[in-house]
Amino acid sequence: MKLTPEQRIQLHEFNNLTKSLSFNMYDICYTKTKEEREAYIEYIDEQYNADRLTKILESVTDIIGAHVLNIAKQDYVPQGASVTILVSEGPVVEVPNESYDESPGPLPSAVVMGLDKSHITVHTYPEYHPNEGISTFRADIDVSTCGEISPLKALNYLIHSFDTDIMTMDYRVRGFTRDINGHKLFIDHDISSIQNYIPEEVKNEFDMIDVNIYQENIFHTKCKLKKFDLNNYLFGYSKDKLSKEEQEQITDNLTKEMNEIFYGKNIEENK
Repeated sequence: MKLTPEQRIQLHEFNNLTKSLSFNMYDICYTKTKEEREAYIEYIDEQYNADRLTKILESVTDIIGAHVLNIAKQDYVPQGASVTILVSEGPVVEVPNESYDESPGPLPSAVVMGLDKSHITVHTYPEYHPNEGISTFRADIDVSTCGEISPLKALNYLIHSFDTDIMTMDYRVRGFTRDINGHKLFIDHDISSIQNYIPEEVKNEFDMIDVNIYQENIFHTKCKLKKFDLNNYLFGYSKDKLSKEEQEQITDNLTKEMNEIFYGKNIEENK
Protein backbone atom coordinates (compact mmCIF):
# COMPACT_ATOMS: atom_id res chain seq x y z
CA MET A 1 0.00 0.00 0.00
CA LYS A 2 1.59 3.26 -1.16
CA LEU A 3 0.48 6.38 0.68
CA THR A 4 1.37 9.94 -0.22
CA PRO A 5 2.48 12.40 2.49
CA GLU A 6 -0.92 14.08 2.21
CA GLN A 7 -2.73 10.80 2.83
CA ARG A 8 -0.57 10.09 5.86
CA ILE A 9 -1.63 13.22 7.69
CA GLN A 10 -5.29 13.19 6.68
CA LEU A 11 -6.45 10.84 9.41
CA HIS A 12 -9.64 10.89 11.44
CA GLU A 13 -8.35 11.94 14.88
CA PHE A 14 -5.01 10.35 15.82
CA ASN A 15 -3.08 7.33 14.58
CA ASN A 16 -4.40 4.23 16.39
CA LEU A 17 -1.93 1.74 14.91
CA THR A 18 0.31 -0.10 17.35
CA LYS A 19 3.74 -0.98 15.97
CA SER A 20 5.88 -3.37 17.97
CA LEU A 21 9.52 -4.37 17.47
CA SER A 22 11.07 -7.22 19.43
CA PHE A 23 14.86 -7.34 19.17
CA ASN A 24 16.68 -10.32 20.66
CA MET A 25 20.46 -10.72 20.66
CA TYR A 26 22.70 -13.56 21.80
CA ASP A 27 26.36 -13.55 22.78
CA ILE A 28 28.04 -16.97 23.03
CA CYS A 29 31.22 -17.71 24.99
CA TYR A 30 33.25 -20.79 25.91
CA THR A 31 34.01 -20.88 29.64
CA LYS A 32 36.04 -23.96 30.52
CA THR A 33 36.04 -23.67 34.30
CA LYS A 34 33.67 -22.46 36.99
CA GLU A 35 35.98 -19.50 37.56
CA GLU A 36 35.85 -18.55 33.88
CA ARG A 37 32.09 -18.83 33.85
CA GLU A 38 31.73 -16.65 36.94
CA ALA A 39 34.14 -14.10 35.44
CA TYR A 40 32.15 -14.03 32.18
CA ILE A 41 28.86 -13.53 34.00
CA GLU A 42 30.45 -10.76 36.08
CA TYR A 43 31.74 -9.13 32.89
CA ILE A 44 28.31 -9.30 31.24
CA ASP A 45 26.59 -7.91 34.32
CA GLU A 46 29.01 -4.99 34.35
CA GLN A 47 28.93 -4.43 30.58
CA TYR A 48 25.13 -4.52 30.38
CA ASN A 49 24.05 -3.26 33.77
CA ALA A 50 20.83 -1.38 34.32
CA ASP A 51 22.49 2.04 34.01
CA ARG A 52 24.04 1.30 30.59
CA LEU A 53 20.85 -0.34 29.35
CA THR A 54 18.94 2.76 30.43
CA LYS A 55 21.23 4.95 28.31
CA ILE A 56 20.64 2.67 25.31
CA LEU A 57 16.87 2.89 25.73
CA GLU A 58 17.02 6.65 26.21
CA SER A 59 18.78 6.89 22.84
CA VAL A 60 16.04 4.72 21.33
CA THR A 61 13.54 7.17 22.81
CA ASP A 62 15.29 10.04 21.03
CA ILE A 63 15.31 8.15 17.73
CA ILE A 64 11.56 7.50 17.82
CA GLY A 65 10.89 11.09 18.89
CA ALA A 66 9.41 10.50 22.33
CA HIS A 67 9.55 12.04 25.81
CA VAL A 68 10.48 9.94 28.84
CA LEU A 69 7.71 9.84 31.44
CA ASN A 70 9.06 7.25 33.83
CA ILE A 71 12.04 4.87 34.15
CA ALA A 72 12.08 1.69 36.22
CA LYS A 73 15.36 -0.22 36.33
CA GLN A 74 16.78 -3.08 38.33
CA ASP A 75 20.01 -5.11 38.56
CA TYR A 76 19.15 -8.61 39.76
CA VAL A 77 20.98 -11.02 42.06
CA PRO A 78 22.75 -13.18 41.11
CA GLN A 79 22.66 -11.90 37.52
CA GLY A 80 20.66 -10.03 34.88
CA ALA A 81 19.01 -6.62 34.61
CA SER A 82 15.76 -5.04 33.45
CA VAL A 83 14.74 -1.54 32.38
CA THR A 84 11.28 -0.26 31.46
CA ILE A 85 10.69 3.24 30.09
CA LEU A 86 7.24 4.75 29.64
CA VAL A 87 7.25 7.48 27.01
CA SER A 88 4.77 9.94 25.57
CA GLU A 89 4.30 11.92 22.40
CA GLY A 90 7.33 13.85 21.23
CA PRO A 91 7.40 17.25 19.56
CA VAL A 92 5.94 17.24 16.06
CA VAL A 93 7.72 19.72 13.82
CA GLU A 94 7.63 18.08 10.43
CA VAL A 95 7.26 14.49 9.30
CA PRO A 96 10.00 13.82 6.74
CA ASN A 97 9.04 11.48 3.92
CA GLU A 98 12.21 9.40 4.30
CA SER A 99 11.04 8.18 7.71
CA TYR A 100 8.63 5.90 5.88
CA ASP A 101 11.22 4.40 3.58
CA GLU A 102 12.58 0.92 4.24
CA SER A 103 16.03 2.11 5.26
CA PRO A 104 18.29 2.00 8.33
CA GLY A 105 17.67 4.58 11.02
CA PRO A 106 20.15 6.96 12.67
CA LEU A 107 22.98 6.08 15.07
CA PRO A 108 21.39 7.99 16.86
CA SER A 109 20.38 11.59 16.29
CA ALA A 110 17.51 13.81 17.30
CA VAL A 111 14.45 12.77 15.34
CA VAL A 112 11.34 14.88 15.71
CA MET A 113 8.46 12.59 14.89
CA GLY A 114 4.89 12.09 16.04
CA LEU A 115 4.26 9.55 18.77
CA ASP A 116 1.28 9.08 21.05
CA LYS A 117 1.88 6.46 23.74
CA SER A 118 4.66 3.94 23.97
CA HIS A 119 6.86 1.80 26.13
CA ILE A 120 10.37 0.42 25.75
CA THR A 121 11.71 -2.50 27.77
CA VAL A 122 14.88 -4.56 28.02
CA HIS A 123 15.58 -7.74 29.98
CA THR A 124 18.87 -9.66 30.09
CA TYR A 125 19.35 -13.39 30.59
CA PRO A 126 22.88 -14.67 31.30
CA GLU A 127 22.98 -18.48 31.48
CA TYR A 128 25.32 -21.42 30.97
CA HIS A 129 25.40 -25.05 29.87
CA PRO A 130 25.72 -27.45 32.83
CA ASN A 131 28.25 -29.74 31.13
CA GLU A 132 29.84 -28.36 27.98
CA GLY A 133 31.41 -25.10 29.15
CA ILE A 134 29.21 -22.80 27.06
CA SER A 135 27.86 -19.55 28.47
CA THR A 136 25.16 -17.57 26.71
CA PHE A 137 24.00 -14.01 27.22
CA ARG A 138 20.65 -12.91 25.79
CA ALA A 139 19.07 -9.47 25.77
CA ASP A 140 15.42 -8.93 24.81
CA ILE A 141 14.35 -5.43 23.83
CA ASP A 142 10.77 -4.48 22.99
CA VAL A 143 9.82 -1.13 21.47
CA SER A 144 6.10 -0.45 21.09
CA THR A 145 4.78 2.75 19.55
CA CYS A 146 1.45 4.30 18.65
CA GLY A 147 1.83 6.97 16.03
CA GLU A 148 3.43 7.58 12.68
CA ILE A 149 7.03 6.55 13.16
CA SER A 150 7.95 2.86 13.14
CA PRO A 151 10.21 1.51 15.91
CA LEU A 152 12.18 -0.15 13.10
CA LYS A 153 13.99 3.18 12.82
CA ALA A 154 15.71 2.29 16.12
CA LEU A 155 16.90 -1.10 14.86
CA ASN A 156 20.17 0.12 13.35
CA TYR A 157 21.16 1.73 16.65
CA LEU A 158 20.20 -1.36 18.67
CA ILE A 159 22.34 -3.60 16.47
CA HIS A 160 25.34 -1.32 17.00
CA SER A 161 24.76 -1.19 20.77
CA PHE A 162 25.49 -4.89 21.36
CA ASP A 163 28.22 -7.35 20.41
CA THR A 164 26.09 -10.11 19.01
CA ASP A 165 26.49 -13.52 17.39
CA ILE A 166 22.80 -14.14 16.70
CA MET A 167 19.88 -11.74 16.35
CA THR A 168 16.17 -12.39 16.00
CA MET A 169 13.76 -9.58 15.18
CA ASP A 170 9.98 -9.51 15.08
CA TYR A 171 7.87 -6.62 13.86
CA ARG A 172 4.09 -6.42 13.91
CA VAL A 173 1.53 -3.72 13.16
CA ARG A 174 -1.74 -4.20 15.04
CA GLY A 175 -5.12 -2.53 15.05
CA PHE A 176 -6.25 0.05 12.52
CA THR A 177 -6.65 3.76 12.09
CA ARG A 178 -9.07 5.68 9.84
CA ASP A 179 -8.63 8.28 7.19
CA ILE A 180 -10.89 11.34 7.07
CA ASN A 181 -13.48 9.37 5.09
CA GLY A 182 -13.63 6.56 7.67
CA HIS A 183 -11.64 4.10 5.51
CA LYS A 184 -9.61 1.71 7.70
CA LEU A 185 -5.83 1.63 7.38
CA PHE A 186 -4.25 -1.52 8.84
CA ILE A 187 -0.72 -0.31 8.11
CA ASP A 188 0.53 3.16 7.22
CA HIS A 189 3.90 2.42 5.62
CA ASP A 190 5.36 0.07 3.03
CA ILE A 191 7.48 -2.83 4.28
CA SER A 192 8.69 -5.97 2.54
CA SER A 193 11.37 -7.11 5.01
CA ILE A 194 13.02 -6.12 8.28
CA GLN A 195 16.30 -6.61 6.43
CA ASN A 196 15.71 -3.35 4.59
CA TYR A 197 16.17 -1.51 7.89
CA ILE A 198 19.62 -3.07 8.43
CA PRO A 199 22.71 -1.46 6.81
CA GLU A 200 24.42 -3.40 4.01
CA GLU A 201 27.70 -3.67 5.92
CA VAL A 202 25.88 -5.41 8.77
CA LYS A 203 23.91 -7.70 6.46
CA ASN A 204 27.14 -8.79 4.80
CA GLU A 205 28.37 -10.15 8.14
CA PHE A 206 25.35 -12.39 8.75
CA ASP A 207 23.44 -15.31 7.29
CA MET A 208 19.81 -14.19 7.34
CA ILE A 209 16.39 -15.84 7.09
CA ASP A 210 12.99 -14.14 6.72
CA VAL A 211 9.60 -15.53 7.70
CA ASN A 212 6.94 -12.96 6.79
CA ILE A 213 3.13 -13.07 6.88
CA TYR A 214 2.32 -10.03 4.77
CA GLN A 215 -1.46 -10.29 5.00
CA GLU A 216 -1.21 -10.13 8.81
CA ASN A 217 1.50 -7.44 8.89
CA ILE A 218 3.87 -9.79 10.74
CA PHE A 219 7.57 -9.80 9.87
CA HIS A 220 10.38 -11.96 11.25
CA THR A 221 14.12 -11.95 10.52
CA LYS A 222 16.91 -13.91 12.15
CA CYS A 223 20.66 -13.51 11.66
CA LYS A 224 23.79 -15.54 12.48
CA LEU A 225 27.37 -14.40 12.04
CA LYS A 226 29.03 -15.90 8.98
CA LYS A 227 32.63 -15.67 10.15
CA PHE A 228 33.76 -17.86 13.04
CA ASP A 229 37.01 -17.10 14.85
CA LEU A 230 37.53 -19.24 17.95
CA ASN A 231 39.54 -16.47 19.61
CA ASN A 232 36.37 -14.37 19.77
CA TYR A 233 34.67 -17.00 21.92
CA LEU A 234 37.39 -17.73 24.48
CA PHE A 235 37.24 -15.75 27.70
CA GLY A 236 40.63 -14.58 28.98
CA TYR A 237 42.97 -16.48 26.64
CA SER A 238 43.55 -17.32 22.96
CA LYS A 239 43.30 -20.58 21.02
CA ASP A 240 47.09 -21.03 20.88
CA LYS A 241 46.82 -22.15 24.51
CA LEU A 242 44.74 -25.14 23.39
CA SER A 243 45.66 -28.33 21.59
CA LYS A 244 44.34 -28.90 18.08
CA GLU A 245 41.90 -31.50 19.43
CA GLU A 246 40.62 -29.06 22.06
CA GLN A 247 40.17 -26.36 19.43
CA GLU A 248 38.16 -28.70 17.23
CA GLN A 249 35.95 -29.91 20.09
CA ILE A 250 35.25 -26.41 21.41
CA THR A 251 34.52 -25.17 17.88
CA ASP A 252 32.05 -28.03 17.35
CA ASN A 253 30.29 -27.27 20.66
CA LEU A 254 30.07 -23.54 19.95
CA THR A 255 28.82 -23.87 16.38
CA LYS A 256 26.25 -26.46 17.50
CA GLU A 257 25.02 -24.06 20.19
CA MET A 258 24.76 -21.21 17.69
CA ASN A 259 22.97 -23.33 15.10
CA GLU A 260 20.46 -24.55 17.68
CA ILE A 261 19.66 -21.00 18.71
CA PHE A 262 19.47 -19.83 15.09
CA TYR A 263 17.19 -22.64 13.91
CA GLY A 264 15.22 -22.83 17.17
CA LYS A 265 15.63 -26.56 17.76
CA ASN A 266 17.95 -29.07 19.39
CA ILE A 267 20.35 -30.70 16.94
CA GLU A 268 21.17 -34.32 17.70
CA GLU A 269 24.68 -35.51 16.93
CA ASN A 270 25.11 -38.29 14.39
CA LYS A 271 26.07 -41.52 16.07
